[in-house]
Amino acid sequence: MIRRRPTQIFSLAFLDCICCGFGAVILIFVLSIDSREKEKLDALASLRTMMAAHLLDIAKLKNSKEDLDRSNARVATLVTDTRLRNDSIHALLDDLDRKLQLEKRGLEAMLVDIDELKKEIAARQKKPEIELKDVKPLPVGVPVGSNYIAFVIDTSGSMRDPNTGGLWAVAIRKIEEVLDVYPSIEGIQVLDADGRFVMGGGRNGGWLPDSPDTRQAIKRTLRRYDADTISNPVPGIYRAMRTLFDPKDENMRMGIYVFGDEFTETADPVLRRLDELNPADENGQRKVVINAVGFPTTIQFQFSMGNTGVKFANLMREITYQHGGAFIAVQDL
Repeated sequence: MIRRRPTQIFSLAFLDCICCGFGAVILIFVLSIDSREKEKLDALASLRTMMAAHLLDIAKLKNSKEDLDRSNARVATLVTDTRLRNDSIHALLDDLDRKLQLEKRGLEAMLVDIDELKKEIAARQKKPEIELKDVKPLPVGVPVGSNYIAFVIDTSGSMRDPNTGGLWAVAIRKIEEVLDVYPSIEGIQVLDADGRFVMGGGRNGGWLPDSPDTRQAIKRTLRRYDADTISNPVPGIYRAMRTLFDPKDENMRMGIYVFGDEFTETADPVLRRLDELNPADENGQRKVVINAVGFPTTIQFQFSMGNTGVKFANLMREITYQHGGAFIAVQDL
């Protein structure tokens, strides 16, 4: 019997085929991996290119925004400057309008004063309808009858001699004349136009006893009095009436003498206030007599550019007429 060669299930050729198959599978896998990596790299490069382009666009937009912001800032500055210029122009126009209104009112007031002066000159030029008796005038032309005398003196720059700095010599002389008219009175006092007591006496002042020494002290003090006041004696008149007049003293006959040259305010409120402080009784008589002496400084030396001298004269004429006194205008300094 012939012996047969044993049969092998896995021959060498079969193993070779299997190995080749595995190798082909591996090669396909490797090739497929390389292809996907390349696609990924290409996609990544494309994304980088797109990102770079977008970043460039963003940078351009940022630069454009900065340019726009700078332009807006310049426009805002121009708008602010324009508004400031407009406000300045409007303020200038308003100031000019106010000045024009003030000039207009001043011109109207001056025209009124000129008309009043013309009327007064015309009235003085007329012959008197009633023959007046010849009465010997007092030294300063004011009535006498008071037993208490208060002086209210304007000590502003226009009432001072520019060479000496003191009050005008004629003002001192007129004050001395008034004192001489009253050889003996019960009380005397001196205030400046602002209402300060020239001889002291505190806030409320008080009457000084009349004596030769007091009169000499008043003259000395006035010659060297250096406190300047406003060109308006009205505050001093108010102060004298409020602090010096005693309504309980039935024997008091108070007289006020105002010395000045200018008035800067409106007359009507002053007249109303004085009427309240010094009311008339049923017979038209008042407790306090007000006299005034005016000095022509604004006319002779042109200390004032307005009509303050005329306003003072008009006010004092009306006050002295209503309060039983007299107004005397000094002709020359």
